[in-house]
Amino acid sequence: MAKNKRFDQRLAQIPADIWSKITQIDELKGQWIAGARLSPQVLGRLKRSVLITSTGASTRIEGARLSDEDVEKMMRGIDIQKFTDRDKQEVKGYFELLENVFDSWRSLKFSESTIKHFHKELLKHVKKNELHRGDYKKEENKVQMIDAVGKSVGVLFDTTPAYLTPKEMQELVEWTQQALAERKYHPLLVIGSFLVEFLQIHPFKDGNGRLSRVLTNLLLLKEGYLYMPYISHEKLVEDNKPDYYMALRRSQKTFKTEHENIIPWLDFFLTIFLKQSQMAVELLSKENIEKLLSKKQLAVWQYLQEVEEATPGEIAKKAKVVRPTVNQALDRLLRLKKVERIGLGRSTRYRKL
Repeated sequence: MAKNKRFDQRLAQIPADIWSKITQIDELKGQWIAGARLSPQVLGRLKRSVLITSTGASTRIEGARLSDEDVEKMMRGIDIQKFTDRDKQEVKGYFELLENVFDSWRSLKFSESTIKHFHKELLKHVKKNELHRGDYKKEENKVQMIDAVGKSVGVLFDTTPAYLTPKEMQELVEWTQQALAERKYHPLLVIGSFLVEFLQIHPFKDGNGRLSRVLTNLLLLKEGYLYMPYISHEKLVEDNKPDYYMALRRSQKTFKTEHENIIPWLDFFLTIFLKQSQMAVELLSKENIEKLLSKKQLAVWQYLQEVEEATPGEIAKKAKVVRPTVNQALDRLLRLKKVERIGLGRSTRYRKL
């Protein structure tokens, strides 16, 4: 297909600095997989925190005004009167959809029907969008740049005409599925290419930006970047919003010309994702030990900071923690190189490094 050839040509020549970022990301991915295992309680806390942060950030990029604190209150069932129903409805839809992706990504297939289903779920609480949830646009739309108070400050670019949207979406999704399956290109290049084209087509009347970020989470999880639920991708995009818009504009204005160029977008996308990957690995580092330990394991660590050295029995007694939990905590602290073992057998003692 000519369209598929377009996508292939975009990835024909990738500069060295892009490959450097991909190499660094994949090294960090390896470190995450090989790193200390986070406890289910810690992972649960991190995921809850990221759901709130990502929901707040992704909806604010599109003009909503709820802070992370407002999002948290709302998801606890506390109504916040000062915001419009639409703001609250969009936040609820994003939170629930992203939670579903984090919990069920293994069983979710990337396809056009999934994209349409996600759109329906994203907007299921938004009354204004009732008639076009899950359906491609029937009229033209434009991409607007939104400022900090939620107002449009100008049109970024024109999107694919409504009558061409079903054809272009079918071709884009089929190319993406095939490229990911065949491994002809690195999956990060394929995902980056999908996202910039999806945002150019802008297939739905509303919710395209938010949906693109949910799809980012799904695609990266399915490619083995399993730290997506623990560091917010959306927050990093929000923190670099002017660069986000600029990268989209610089790449998309070349589309359907003789010299299409998605390098500005890939550079932004991979810079953000590299930062996310670094932050994920930092969760496993010594400096973030409090995030890695359960409450009782943390009590063991805190006690060891107060004494020269101690036996597991002394730790259990003084920290008021049962012996099996003390042993688990000591094993983890040894792996993290936070403590050292002295002696063997019944005289084994531990001290902090």
